[in-house]
Parts: sequence; C-alpha cells; structure tokens
Amino acid sequence: MLLSRRKFLRKSAAAAAGFTLLPTAAQTASAAKRPDMDGPFQPNWDSLQNYKCPEWFRNAKFGIWAHWSAQCVPEQGDWYARGMYQEGSEQYEYHVKHYGHPSKFGFKDIDHIWKTDAWEPEKLISLYKAAGARYFFALANHHDNFDCWDSDYQPWNSTKIGPMKNIVGTWAKAARDAGLKFGVSVHASHAWNWFEVAQGADTKGPYKGIPYDGVMTEANGSGLWWQGLNPNVQLYAQNHKPGAFSWEFTDPHCVKPDQAYLTKFYNRVVDLIDKYHPDVLYFDDTVLPFYPVSDIGLKIAAYYYNQSVKRDGRVNVVLNGKGLNDQQRMSMVEDHERGRTQGIEALPWQTDTCIGNWHYQLSLYENHRYKTPFQVARMLLDIVSKNGNLMLNIPLKGDGSPDPDEFLFLQGFTDWMQVNSEAIHDTRPWGIYGEGSGLPGNDSGNDTLTHKDFRFTTKGNTLYAATFGWPADRKLLIRSLASNAPGIVGNIRKVTLLGSPRKVDFRRTPEGLEITLPQNPPCDYAWVVKIEGLNASQSKPVMPPLPPVTEANGVLNLTPNEAELHGGLQTEVNGTQDIGFWDSAKGYAVWHASVTQTGAWKVEARVSCTANPPAFIVSAANSSVTAQAVNTGAWNTYQSIDCGTLHIDAAGDLTVTVRPADPQNWSPINLASLVLRHAQ
Repeated sequence: MLLSRRKFLRKSAAAAAGFTLLPTAAQTASAAKRPDMDGPFQPNWDSLQNYKCPEWFRNAKFGIWAHWSAQCVPEQGDWYARGMYQEGSEQYEYHVKHYGHPSKFGFKDIDHIWKTDAWEPEKLISLYKAAGARYFFALANHHDNFDCWDSDYQPWNSTKIGPMKNIVGTWAKAARDAGLKFGVSVHASHAWNWFEVAQGADTKGPYKGIPYDGVMTEANGSGLWWQGLNPNVQLYAQNHKPGAFSWEFTDPHCVKPDQAYLTKFYNRVVDLIDKYHPDVLYFDDTVLPFYPVSDIGLKIAAYYYNQSVKRDGRVNVVLNGKGLNDQQRMSMVEDHERGRTQGIEALPWQTDTCIGNWHYQLSLYENHRYKTPFQVARMLLDIVSKNGNLMLNIPLKGDGSPDPDEFLFLQGFTDWMQVNSEAIHDTRPWGIYGEGSGLPGNDSGNDTLTHKDFRFTTKGNTLYAATFGWPADRKLLIRSLASNAPGIVGNIRKVTLLGSPRKVDFRRTPEGLEITLPQNPPCDYAWVVKIEGLNASQSKPVMPPLPPVTEANGVLNLTPNEAELHGGLQTEVNGTQDIGFWDSAKGYAVWHASVTQTGAWKVEARVSCTANPPAFIVSAANSSVTAQAVNTGAWNTYQSIDCGTLHIDAAGDLTVTVRPADPQNWSPINLASLVLRHAQ
C-alpha cells in the first residue's frame, strides 16, 4: 500500500524530470488500432468518462480482501521485501537473525520458502460471505513484483516458485462458486524504484560493501534452485541506475522506467484480465499506473472496459484508482486508502482499510491490536451513508490461515451483520448522511460516537437510522425527523428495531422523532431502527447544525472530528488522527466554537509535513494570524508550532478557519489539532 502522501501531479514536474507526458486525445485517436482500442472505450479521459459504475457494486457495500503474498511469511508486517534491505531497520535485523544476510538470502528466497499448507480457500470464502461480504479481493501482486497466478509474462510466479499453486485462480473459483464477485489488486508498478534498496550493501560490519542479492543475474543461479532465472531483471527490476524513491515518476530525482518494464507490466495485467475476468481491478496508484508520464494505465483501463462490454454487452466491472479529479472520478471508482469522504458523494466510492497491517504482522495478534467488530461496524455504517463501499483486509499468515483473533473478529462481525445487513446491502444514501455531535468518521472506527449520533440509509421509501449508543433510559431523539423539520415528506407509521421482535414506541414532536427502545439490545456495537411511512425518496432533509465546540478553562481544543472540511480534505489516521489529503490550495477547515472570554488568544497547531512547508492562515472573528509549517520528516511525525495571537472582541459563538496563506505556493500538510489558549 502507499504510505506516503499522494498529490496531484503538475506538468511542470514531469517536464523537470525530462519525461514526455501523455498524448492528447486527438493523437491517441489517430494512432494505429491496438487491442485496448477495440471497442467503445478509448485510452483517453474524454472516452473513459462515459463509464457508469454497475449497480451490483453499489448494492454490495462490503468486501473482504486477502492481502496475502510471500511478504506474510516472516510475519513482520507490510513492506518487508523493502525493509529487509534497509540496513538497521527492524525488518533488516529480523531478516539477518532468522534467515541470514540479504547478500546471501534475499527476498527471492522468501518467495521460494513460501508454503501454503494451511490455506483453505473455500472455508475462508464461506466465512467472509457469512460476515456479509459480497465481493472478495485477492492480491495479484505487490511491490515485490511476484505474480500470484500462472502469469505468462512473469516467470517469478506462484505456480513455479514457492506455493506451486495458482492462488488467484483458486481464489476466483472459490469466490464465484459462493456467489461473490471477484476482484484483484495490482501493486507491481512501483517495483522499479521501490526495490532499488536491493541493489545496496551494508555500510558497516562484516558484510560492508558486499552487494545485496538485487544485483544477481542468471549467471549467479547456476546449480541453484533458481537456475535459469534472472532476479535482477525479472523480479527486482533493478537493471538500472538507482535514484531517489518516489511514488511519482514525475519526481526529477527518480529514474524513469524503461519501455521493457512498462510493456511487461501492461502484458501482465492484460494476461490477468483475460484469464480471470475480474469484476474489480484495483490499482495501488495515484490515478493509474505510471500516470501521467505514460499512457499504459489508460490503455489498460480501455482494454478492461472493452472486454467487459464484449462479455456482458455493457460495462459491468469496476476500476479503482486514488487521488482523482472530477473527470477521472467519472471514469472509474475512486478509492480512499484508510480514509473516508466528508459527506455524501454523488458518485460511488470505496474505502480500503485493514484490521491490522496490510501484510500479516504477528506482534499485532500477540498484543491484540486489531480493529474490533465494534470499530468496523461503525465505520461501515458511516461509509455506506455517504454512498461508499468498504473493502476490509484481513491478512493471512504465510501458511494461508487466519490467527485466532482474526477468527474472533469474523465471528463478532458476522453476528452483527446478520442482524443489521438489511440497512447495509442494496441501500442508497438519504438526503443527509447523518446527524449528531460526532462528525465524519476516521479509520479508527468512530469510537467517540454516542446515542445522539445517527447515520442514514434508504431502500425505496424505507429509512434506516443507525445509532452508536444504547442510552440508559432507552430514549433516542432524531432531530432531523421533527414534526416541523423542513424537507420531510410523508408521515411515520411504523418504527422497528432490526433484530428485535419487541414493539418500538415512538412519537414525532417539534424537537424530533422520539423513540423508546426495547429493554434489551438485539446485538452489540451499533443499532438500527427501521422507519416506515415517510416518502424517503422525495424527502429533502436538512442536517441539524452541530453544537459549537466550547472552551474549557480558557482552552479551546479543536480536533479533526469537529471540523467541517472543504476542498477535498479528509480525516485520516497516521498513528494520530489528522486532517489530511490537503493536496489542493482550495482546501480549508472550519470549526464552530463558543468562548466566554475576550481578548488575546494564543494559537498552537500540531502539524506534519514532508517537504516545502507552506504557510497557513488561522482566523476567528475579525482577527487572523499567519503561521509557517515545518518539515517533520514523515507524515506520522507531528510537531506543535506557535502560530501567534488572535484577538477576539466579543464572547459567544465564533467561526475558526484554517486555510492556505499563499495558494500559488501551497504544498500538503496534515493538521492534527488546533488549540486556542486565552492569554491570562
């Protein structure tokens, strides 16, 4: 998965790197006929924007992902194939201790020892289906460049090395036999510079200067298990001068992939499409692989859609990409890694996240640090209320089995979904996604939401309202359904609680819809009331305003969950919850607050930034201050900075805003908190 900040790319960056950008639509249209152009879709955005997301995906709402490959064998978490070559890192130290030095035992050898003796795909799929998944994702390849199917273009694959099994093909059959849609995720576009560390060598110690195995060629394999294979070119893709690691090939410090690498990637993905006809194709890339310095991703997109039209007479598949602009969102389904949208999106979208780490990490099990059914149930309700889907990774151990805590997670989540799936599957958003004191969710699962917080979905004219707490007095109040609430059409005639046979009393007052819950909750984590009688499809409700954040002893603490986010900003978790995806200078955050004291208020912001720290403005009432962010070195490393002093002349309600100071020179930051302290 991508762990660093994604940002939209500028043509100037590509030019600085010496790259040729994509051909224009006219140039593409005039090119010779190619397989990717054989059909109604052409490899350009003007053509691809005619895409329409299929209804099955909108109805599915929930999928499970097995982010499983040889990197799960050491059980040391994600990016092991890179970390084991980074001298001094925890994964390097683990590798040397358990397998030997990477000059002698490299990641190719982890591929070789990968065995899947405990893998029971049919049993696992049955568990996933029982938990409410309507689609299943298999990892086709990761940044380690190893294909998990009978790849015609990558000899380093699971049918010839390691498991000696067609993992993708077996998953596909098991999923489809169970009636699930089948998806694959492709991450190998990044191997080119992600694996450059495999060319390195230790800088000290007994192996100082001895190259790691990333430089080994076919000649080095004579008489060994990998005889006839070329790790340097075929697996590590390192037959080039290394440069700086970057997710974007527009970065002038990284080395541009050669045509052979691009062509091989294209052929591998087309091979995957042709053999397994995936219902969903997920790219772990900003927009598309190699975009915008190559049109390989656009060609794959057109080919994928055209093949679906040939099979089904229409496009019945989903293509996922990240960091999309408006036209690109019309052309594919946007994916938010470990993040969510602020509100209801007009077009379907998807969150992908994990109960732990992407690749299996033993320490998370040993310390019982997985996401809980409590967190994921709440997360799912928030996502679905905003027209999204959730794809949840439950990583497998190297042998193909879940650990005991993962079985417990599935059991608990299954119990909840069996009661509440009616409010999830086949639903659509209402006019508002929810109401209450809890604001849009984050990757941690809305832990702070209570019985005063609701998320809405609809099915026809039936309205579902999910609440996140079971009040001691069993009383709920939905303010957006008050008797005098604007935009509500119809009269409520029946209210039931999903999973409960007991009668639910209700009355509609000017304050809201008052509901008396039965004595005992029918499930754990979150509860859904089913409301009938309204004309939900014609109602245009208004979300009640959030209560302002109030000061406490002269301190106003403003958190990401309490902010109104604009211009594409999202809450996310990088170890700490923050406001992120601040890729555009159009983004800004707003808090509604209330203070009792006037005069000087000192402002402190907690931020993270990896390069070119921008300036930002904090304003409240008629006062503002300009502050300079700092380079913290990593997106999950935060630093508090003194922003200056605001002068607030009147007590009471006020609006606090954070926005870019210089839109022309904006670069992304993450904002974890904003604190205003009254100057004594």
